Amino acid sequence: MRLHIIASAVLFGIGAATLAVSAEGEDANSREATFRQLELFGDVLSRIEADYVTDPDKAELIESAIDGMMEALDPHSSYLSPDDFQDMQVTTSGEYGGVGIEVTIRDDLITIISPIAETPGERAGLEPNDQIIAVDGESMIGASMDDAVERMRGLAGDPVVLTILREGEEDPFDVTVVRDLIEVRAAYWRMEEGDTPYLRITTFNENTTANAITGLNDLTEAYGGPLPGLILDLRSNPGGLLDQSVTVSSLFLDGGEVVSTRGRDPRDTRRYNAELGDMLNGAPIVVLINSGSASASEIVTGALQDRERATIVGMTSFGKGSMQTVVPLRGGRDGALRLTTARYYTPAGRTIQATGIAPDIAIAPRRVEQEEVEGVNTYAEASLRNALENETGAEREELENELSHTEMPPEDWDVSEDYQLYRAIEILNAMMSRDQAQLQ
Repeated sequence: MRLHIIASAVLFGIGAATLAVSAEGEDANSREATFRQLELFGDVLSRIEADYVTDPDKAELIESAIDGMMEALDPHSSYLSPDDFQDMQVTTSGEYGGVGIEVTIRDDLITIISPIAETPGERAGLEPNDQIIAVDGESMIGASMDDAVERMRGLAGDPVVLTILREGEEDPFDVTVVRDLIEVRAAYWRMEEGDTPYLRITTFNENTTANAITGLNDLTEAYGGPLPGLILDLRSNPGGLLDQSVTVSSLFLDGGEVVSTRGRDPRDTRRYNAELGDMLNGAPIVVLINSGSASASEIVTGALQDRERATIVGMTSFGKGSMQTVVPLRGGRDGALRLTTARYYTPAGRTIQATGIAPDIAIAPRRVEQEEVEGVNTYAEASLRNALENETGAEREELENELSHTEMPPEDWDVSEDYQLYRAIEILNAMMSRDQAQLQ
């Protein structure tokens, strides 16, 4: 009987939503078909309650049904339980306990988007596209993202053993990571080779813009005057908050559009503009990206590229051109929905969904022989299950083709050195020299 009550509540909630949609023009046949499916859902729940070999956990059944419904949409829509919702709020505020990696699900395996800079995950050598097939010996094959994240988080100082499947390696191998309090510092900065300003943004949380401003001010002080240029490193930056991508872009633009978003209803189009005041006063910028640069980092890259404010260097970005809205349920007491509600577009009106942003100057981080990439799919948005298609029909360039016009390090290059950064410094120095020559 209790299960019938739960089912009725769920059916009423879904039915109410269905009626709301029907008010906007859904025909009677469609409504009838929807209610038949809701009846089927109730019948299945009743049959499980009556005949399943053990007494099932009713709440878990309902949550699993919701999870399945969200998974049928796209890779970035999901249901957050109350605990998961709280964890998400902690993560975006910039501090949590764990190993420091951004993950997703690819081919039913927990897959690393990127390790977060200066965290145990990065120090342990975890890489983008690594697949986590076990945590402390327990298989993660087919596990949900929530289960994997819960197992990897824990008390600072406690070790966790991740079993990694890495492309190019024949056998899985174990990596022991000592958990730490992950205080996600969103930006790092230094002078490269003595006098080349360098700013790395690792994520877009609530502190990103403030951290970036501090970094630019510190670099200005270290240089002893206005900066002559900047390397902005967004490699392996998985993204984050939309408003932070807009305010970071504003640091380098003097007004004008940064990004626009469009939902299912064309009337929902919104445009986000930069504030007046370029902190670099037009000095040249080189932006570094790779296939781990996603979402908010792609918004910044696209804005600076379309506005001809920066030269983009590296490899094609991840290709996540959608925006998610977190909708608390009953004020968060029942968790929340993370729902894809819009696509975003660069100032030139480009959608980069599933294609990514191609750099102005393509440079690989290491030498790759042709036979290494034949038939290999780049880990990117387009490779995720149920990923939204690019509405223009455009497809991501195959890695094999991309590498055919990509600069690679010399054969004798020391692999421990960052070739992309080395070349970015050369490119920026050439741009700064031209600016100086024009002033004379």
